[in-house]
Amino acid sequence: MFKKDVYIERRNRLKNKLKGGLVLFLGNKESAMNYLDNAYHFRQDSSFLYFFGLDMPNLAGLLDLDSGKEYLFGDDFTIDDIIWMGTQPTMKELSAEIGVENTEPFSQLGNYLRNAINQNRNIHVLPFYRGDTIIQFSNLLEISHNEAENFISIELIKAVVDLRSIKDKYEIEELIKAAAIGYKMHTTAMKMAKPGVYEQEIAGTVEGIALAHGGLLSFPIILSQNGETLHNHDHSNILQEGRLMLTDSGAETTMHYASDNTRTVPVGGKFSQKQKDIYNIVLNTVDHVTSLIKPGIPYRDIHLEAARIIAEGLTNLGIMKGNPKDAVREGAHALFMPHGLGHMMGLDVHDMEGLGEDNVGYDNEIKRSTQFGLSGLRLGRKLQEGFVLTNEPGIYFIPDLINKWETEKINTDFINFDKIKKEYINFGGIRLEDDLLVTENGSQLLGKRIPITVEEVEETMKS
Repeated sequence: MFKKDVYIERRNRLKNKLKGGLVLFLGNKESAMNYLDNAYHFRQDSSFLYFFGLDMPNLAGLLDLDSGKEYLFGDDFTIDDIIWMGTQPTMKELSAEIGVENTEPFSQLGNYLRNAINQNRNIHVLPFYRGDTIIQFSNLLEISHNEAENFISIELIKAVVDLRSIKDKYEIEELIKAAAIGYKMHTTAMKMAKPGVYEQEIAGTVEGIALAHGGLLSFPIILSQNGETLHNHDHSNILQEGRLMLTDSGAETTMHYASDNTRTVPVGGKFSQKQKDIYNIVLNTVDHVTSLIKPGIPYRDIHLEAARIIAEGLTNLGIMKGNPKDAVREGAHALFMPHGLGHMMGLDVHDMEGLGEDNVGYDNEIKRSTQFGLSGLRLGRKLQEGFVLTNEPGIYFIPDLINKWETEKINTDFINFDKIKKEYINFGGIRLEDDLLVTENGSQLLGKRIPITVEEVEETMKS
């Protein structure tokens, strides 16, 4: 955990942003894998971690906005628990570590909430993303499960997003630690990308590096020589000479701060000329848009600039045609990059998206587009100093999408379908992804940059 003053300050800042009532943060419970005593590795709710810091199940934090009092609800461990788990701190000791004065047994939480309802006081909660939490909350209030969402507070969502979006120096230190683990994961994957190796061998080794540093993966590994499938979690293929292997992976630190990087490498260690041509378009895009990132710039504008560079590069290769700016305006580039340029990152790898993507990535000034491709942009609003985000352009040749657009004559003025089907239909996909901190005048890469140029990648793969 951070020092307790960090959590005290966070809770005070949150209380100052809200009006009356109670704010409830339900921590996560254990989740059974195949029977109750065999649970998945526990992962605490990120907003509970942000404000209360305690990384264990069966806890709840409560802020009384009217009295200013703060409560930690939870039960002391029994001797039976201790036999299996070892010596454990009491609730009083835990609350002291985070600067909360009042502790209560968990059984009393329902009384507090129902009394507030009877007094016509508001109860503010964040959106639910686990079924067991909906059930727990409904039981505490003695209401139908269908009524639980009526207590979701947009006022609380906006306040939490406002606070969690700006990373403090302690969070940045954790994010740099996560980046260092990610560096080891990706350079190891590069060195293992040899013909005849199963993808799952590399995926398992990469996950082991995260585990060896005390945390988990920040999301399930995407690793495949079929990189045109954006979230490819199938690792059953044997790597083949001449294919490209895309690895999108990240680690969590012991405090659950994330990294998220992507690299694409040639199986066997040498890019072909055709692969270099596409790869360098993506690399030029990463480098150029990184130079544009600074406070006050809408990330949507940076996404569109990335799309322009990609369209221009593909036009130079004869894969696209016409004016690149016109192609981007019509969304023709999205045949090759149907996703957004990046997203916020922090305690969640897609930071705070459990609170609603549009609540995190958009605002009253900048609304989400409905255009294919651009609609997939998770972060569009103006950047602020202290944001941490990913920068991850890509170029993919997705056979089903190519066939659909050709059949339906979509953007035929900008796409050279004949060339694609003759030369690129089985190319695969390339994505490159860095993690960036928005600084006062620009941006800063988190940690040491993972090898990314053609020369750096090929040299790393030799070693």
